[in-house]
Amino acid sequence: MGFAQFGNDLHTGRRQFDFVGRRKLWYTVSAVLLALSLLGLFGRGLNLGLEFTGGSDFRVAGVSDTTDYEARAARALDAQVGAGETVRSSVIGGETVRVQTGSLEGGSTGLDKARSALAQEFDVPAKDVAGSLVGPSWGKEVSRKAVIALGVFLGLVSLVLALYFRTWKMALAALVALLHDLVFTVGAFALAGFEVSPASVIGFLTILGYSLYDTVVVFDKLRENVDDAMKHKNRTYAQAANTAVNQTLVRSINTSVVALLPVAAILAVGFGKLGPGTLLDLSLALFIGIAVGTFSSIFIATPLLVQLRQGEPGIRAHDAEVRQRQRARAQAIIARKREAAAAPAGASPEAEDGDGDTVAGPDAATTAVPVAAGAPSTGEGRTIATGRPRHPAAWGSQ
Repeated sequence: MGFAQFGNDLHTGRRQFDFVGRRKLWYTVSAVLLALSLLGLFGRGLNLGLEFTGGSDFRVAGVSDTTDYEARAARALDAQVGAGETVRSSVIGGETVRVQTGSLEGGSTGLDKARSALAQEFDVPAKDVAGSLVGPSWGKEVSRKAVIALGVFLGLVSLVLALYFRTWKMALAALVALLHDLVFTVGAFALAGFEVSPASVIGFLTILGYSLYDTVVVFDKLRENVDDAMKHKNRTYAQAANTAVNQTLVRSINTSVVALLPVAAILAVGFGKLGPGTLLDLSLALFIGIAVGTFSSIFIATPLLVQLRQGEPGIRAHDAEVRQRQRARAQAIIARKREAAAAPAGASPEAEDGDGDTVAGPDAATTAVPVAAGAPSTGEGRTIATGRPRHPAAWGSQ
């Protein structure tokens, strides 16, 4: 079966995955991942970049021999760095050595001495060594504005979602998914020891928009399914919600793959050729965030919404009526099957119930299908047996 047929089966209801009914499993997986993220965040802590801690940054260009560059950079700056300060080095683009350290002795004079020492150590002209001093206040200002932007974003998102979907519970479920993605991404940076730079912060904020977009698409389909279920009384709220996730599953996968491929390509080039820098920091945050955002929109947001709304009086009354209709219909079909099985020889091997559903006779192949056309058995576990004669030649009599 091709992927296109697989997606069509999900959309029409011929094939269903029980995302909502197995929400405890998804919650458990998410809880474990978040626990690991928080362990890295509060245990190991974030590896803040120079922009947040303050210090000195040098770029030594045109280095023909980068062998043992870390030890050579540390040796060159040994006389300039302050007590207890570390020297961090990396290679960018194959011929540029980036050196970062904390405060230097002598301020601007120490900066010039450090540039000369690095030029001598790596055998390049002094003009090829760029150096700058970075104060910690700049990074603090970036962090403060990022927190303000996050607060404003979440507030506006909550208001818009509550008005658009006409229930605050959808806004709450979407916000929980957003915070889930943010905590996981930041925690993954802490756990892996990746450096957090201003570009990383931009990536953290960007993934919120992607996660929200994916969740809203699922919620919009959910609202459409729920309206239809309320009108025709053919599916419970959980079944309608699960159908929405299945109907948008292929779209979510395709969108995520299309978004992840170019980001993965940038990551490969960044790690293999360019080295640490703005592009690598941004793409790393985006890659983790997009992947976890897809997970949360499918496995967290919709199951949580169902859990929040199943206690509402209107939803409870609707679900009870739907279950009663489904039980009555299933019992009627089973009774007709028994009548057909007990019919004298030569009688028609099949019958139809009042809704036009074919009921299998003694010679029919029985197949399990959902109770209502297009409706999954989410959270209910009930299906009805119906069938079709084994021989295509007999189909015309139906």
